[in-house]
Amino acid sequence: MRGYASEGVAALLAWASRRGVRVVRASVGPDNTASQALLARHAFALVGEQFDDEDGRELVFERELGKPAA
Repeated sequence: MRGYASEGVAALLAWASRRGVRVVRASVGPDNTASQALLARHAFALVGEQFDDEDGRELVFERELGKPAA
């Protein structure tokens, strides 16, 4: 099952880019290191935090489109 999430993120980024989206944002729980690593592999940068009434504290990541993944 490895790789499905990465393929999904890559497909989402490609789809968004074709539609003129400039920034994609993702929020992840601070203990979810697997999702944080996935976002890092796709060149997302940590830009802040937010509090969600249902999920609690979340880290917020963004990826500017048009910039290649590292």
